[in-house]
Amino acid sequence: MHSLRYTWLVACVLAVPARAADPNDAREWLERMSRALGNQNYDGRFVHLSGSRTEMMRIVHRVDKGKVGERLVSLDGSGREITRDETEVVYYLPDKRTVLIEKRTDNRSLLAVLPSYSKDLGEHYSLEKLGKVARLMGRKTQTVLVKPRDEYRYGYRLVLDQETAMPLRSQLFDRDGRVVEQIVFAELNLRDRIPADELKPAVSTENFRVLRQDQESPRLATTTTVGWDVLRPPAGFRMAAWRLQSIAGSTTPVLHLVYSDGLASVSVFIEPLDAAAERLRGLTRVGAASVFSRELEGRQVTVLGEVPAATVQAIAAGLAPDKPSAPGTGQLSRGGAPQAR
Repeated sequence: MHSLRYTWLVACVLAVPARAADPNDAREWLERMSRALGNQNYDGRFVHLSGSRTEMMRIVHRVDKGKVGERLVSLDGSGREITRDETEVVYYLPDKRTVLIEKRTDNRSLLAVLPSYSKDLGEHYSLEKLGKVARLMGRKTQTVLVKPRDEYRYGYRLVLDQETAMPLRSQLFDRDGRVVEQIVFAELNLRDRIPADELKPAVSTENFRVLRQDQESPRLATTTTVGWDVLRPPAGFRMAAWRLQSIAGSTTPVLHLVYSDGLASVSVFIEPLDAAAERLRGLTRVGAASVFSRELEGRQVTVLGEVPAATVQAIAAGLAPDKPSAPGTGQLSRGGAPQAR
């Protein structure tokens, strides 16, 4: 796996269960949280816990005339930073003396993927607003649960500020209730205005390598033939988008498929074996993320997502060309594009 290819940050929820309430209220709280995260200026420090690893981080979120910018800073001494604006996401990696630049392809916050309500959510998750009101950081809070109905997805436990709906604690848990990753805010300030200078990185990039990881804009899965698909994916997961993605350090584009149930998402990377940075095999776990790699039809296939191991294994096992054919047909060609049918 190319070490710069998979950069992700997980954020989810923490609370103590109590009396259940109207699930419609839970939906409203999720909608409020999404609006609060996207539309306000805020500056916060939080602890990110993943397995035995603990890291203190700072996030700055700025909205100016409808345009959003963010900066995420590791406070553990590594100096790592991530910034994003309307067009790009930039990773500053002092330990590798590298700057990695990617096109921005979605509106997700650097704070990570927090659940938002969709009409399909109830098919695979149950929503619950807990009745007990607790205090955190001196503020009244509301707890919302998003619980998985099967073993193929994680659940979320959100502790939200009752006044603003901002997430003060978050936790990701499996079907048995075991916590797999969490964040806890130590400080969170809503600000009327954040100067643009606060989004500038503090890292000196003198003599750093600058790698640009270009990729096409994502295309809906129905727009054209991709050449690959997953037979019998886990319930609810469907191909949502695909793109050709150029990986830094490689001359051959990678086919990137995205499968989603409307909340959880899984990425599938397909590349020629001789272009793969490493030939990995089997299952790897990194915090809440599961990664499964295999060889298939002369390709290196890597499936990853913030989902249980069973999900990436099932998707990897079901992946196949659209139909049996001669080598290269319907697969990622040496030039990088799926061949037309």
